[in-house]
Amino acid sequence: MPRGTLEVILISAKDLHDSDFFKKMDPYVILTYRTQEHRSSVAKGAGSKAHWNESFLFTVSDSVSELNLRLMDKDSLTNDDFLGQTKINLETVFAEGTIPETAYNVVKEQEYCGELKVALTFNSERSSEVDYGKDNFS
Repeated sequence: MPRGTLEVILISAKDLHDSDFFKKMDPYVILTYRTQEHRSSVAKGAGSKAHWNESFLFTVSDSVSELNLRLMDKDSLTNDDFLGQTKINLETVFAEGTIPETAYNVVKEQEYCGELKVALTFNSERSSEVDYGKDNFS
């Protein structure tokens, strides 16, 4: 069972399906791991290409191995629009410690609607071991 800290670096999005007719979209991302949730800043006027370069930390303490990223469009007069989502399997980052910048497909109603670029790092919690064989009193 992995224990430690998961760092998610939200880099950018591209090819997003534009949900606004009169102006460019203002996309943001809601990142969810188990019951922990973070929200990126809003990329005002970014349209179908957004850049964040933001880092988020999650505490990993059980065998849940999926990160959910929901892409939204911030609206001022109506509810925010759901643009799509991607789910990232974390087994590889738990095993290898890091996944470099990777593009993940954003899907809405089983259709491709853009991609998110994300980098992942897992810092495993190591148990503190005391070496009782050494003279620690000198």
